[in-house]
Parts: sequence; C-alpha cells; structure tokens
Amino acid sequence: MERRAWWMLGLVLLLGGCGYGDVEKTAMALTGGDPKQGPALIHKYGCGACHNIPGVDGARGMVGPPLDTIASRSYLAGQLPNTPENLMLWIRKPQDVEAGTAMPDMGVTEKDGRDIAAYLYTLR
Repeated sequence: MERRAWWMLGLVLLLGGCGYGDVEKTAMALTGGDPKQGPALIHKYGCGACHNIPGVDGARGMVGPPLDTIASRSYLAGQLPNTPENLMLWIRKPQDVEAGTAMPDMGVTEKDGRDIAAYLYTLR
C-alpha cells in the first residue's frame, strides 16, 4: 500500500468511532510514541504556557492555538499537512519549519517528540 494510503487509513481509524483505547493504539502506530507519556512531557517542556491542552494540568495558554482537536485538523502551523512526520518535526524544530514563528525550539528530543505527538493524536 502506498505511504499516503497508509496515512489515510490511520487517520480514518484515529478519527472513527472507536474507543479511547483504540485511539491510543492508533496514535502509537502512527508516531511510534507512547501517548501516556505525553501530558508529563508537555508539562516538562512548558507547552501549556502558550497552548490550551486538555488533560495537561495548567495548560491554559492563549498565545498559540488550543490543541483540543489537533488530531482532526488538516494542517499544522497553517501550512504543513497534518502527518505524524510533520507533527513531530513541528514539535521538535518549529524554527526549521518557519523561521521567526512564535513557537520556540524547546530542545525536545526525538523520543519525547514522538510521545508528545502520540498524545496529541488522541485529541480529536
């Protein structure tokens, strides 16, 4: 199956009427990360200072967009197709994607970026 077809299949599973456990499994398959680690890492890197993120204590920022439905969005940062690779790139190196963006590079490791992306893909 072509790569784009796999992505679309994953998205359908993620956004379908499945239970949360199924959403977690799909998010893990898409990113290679652990969504259960995401909230603690989001807190560690201070993402909630700018974003409102459900399930993360204190994440009530109003600088960046709320991330409550990020899994169902078509684009990230207004320009990137919402794919696992692009979400992980945006989380880890936003300045490489869009120099001068308000989102700073926070030194997110590859593993942490996968876990954060996995959690965000549970938010639909």
